[in-house]
Amino acid sequence: MSDYLKNWNFMRVLRFALGIFIIVRGVQDGAWLFVALGGIFSLMALVNAGCCAAGNCAVPGPEKGSGKPKEVKFEEIK
Repeated sequence: MSDYLKNWNFMRVLRFALGIFIIVRGVQDGAWLFVALGGIFSLMALVNAGCCAAGNCAVPGPEKGSGKPKEVKFEEIK
């Protein structure tokens, strides 16, 4: 269990706290749609799912090559 809690960052904790808050408010107000929405937020935080969870939103790094930047040629437009 302690290994599971090591990989939590600020956004994951915030998403989980927001999900729990939405669940509690939904139960208090009797709005079951909000309970389901809070459950989705909480589940996303627990399983670390989302847009950037698997690194799908990462920007690729620079290509490794000769170290020299390619020369850019410009044309004058008249």
